[in-house]
Amino acid sequence: MVNLIDIIRDIHFSDFIDWMIVGTLIYRLILLIRGTRSLRILTGLGILFIPVFISPWIKLNAIYFILKNILPMGFMALVVIFQPELRRALEQIGRGSALSRKFFVFEDEDLSRIVNEIKKASAAIARKGAGALIVLERETGLQEYIETGVKLNAEITYELIYSIFESHGPLHDGALLIREDRIVSASCFLPLTESSSVEKELGTRHRAAIGISEISDAVVIVISEETGAISLVFNGRMTRNIDPETLGKLLTRMYRLNYNITSMLRNKA
Repeated sequence: MVNLIDIIRDIHFSDFIDWMIVGTLIYRLILLIRGTRSLRILTGLGILFIPVFISPWIKLNAIYFILKNILPMGFMALVVIFQPELRRALEQIGRGSALSRKFFVFEDEDLSRIVNEIKKASAAIARKGAGALIVLERETGLQEYIETGVKLNAEITYELIYSIFESHGPLHDGALLIREDRIVSASCFLPLTESSSVEKELGTRHRAAIGISEISDAVVIVISEETGAISLVFNGRMTRNIDPETLGKLLTRMYRLNYNITSMLRNKA
């Protein structure tokens, strides 16, 4: 009892801060790797660590020697294994920084026109059943993915968006990327999600939409070629079967400076 009191007396406020930071980091790590193959890898590594701790107690000296000398190299391997998760975490930290904020602001008239053009094109493509993947860049830069496509730097118009996806031409495959008030590139390659929780019936287009939204704050419109259903993807979450009017409202809010659409998407799901 006395020892417990002494231990409590030795606890300082800085210790609580230390525990909170460590707990938060562990929690964020679990959120990042949940539903991915990395979770299974981390579980395997955790099992591998068990002999390191118990081998000195049960006199398994050879195993302890081998594992103890392998572990330093193992930490370097962790950086390679968890590269996507580390990159995503750093991007999320940078995304929250005030230095990363963009200050491009639309006039109400321009905003209404842009949203209406995207909404009309999405509705027409859905009726046609042509399929489409439209990425709207926000604060996280997507230049590396823009470079994979065909540069357009064109005005956002219904006619251009519809013509790209309606015809099965060279620009039909891949994603259309929009930055601010311009269509900057078409036929872009996007990373596919590695999440194991994604529904099996979703195809490459939907997996690419989820993938790019997991590593950026982009808003993605994806239209099914099979069903014509319009879906909106943000922050790794997909809201399916959105009607054009709801799409227009969500896009309007998305274009507002610093507006986070997560809560509204959750209400629509």
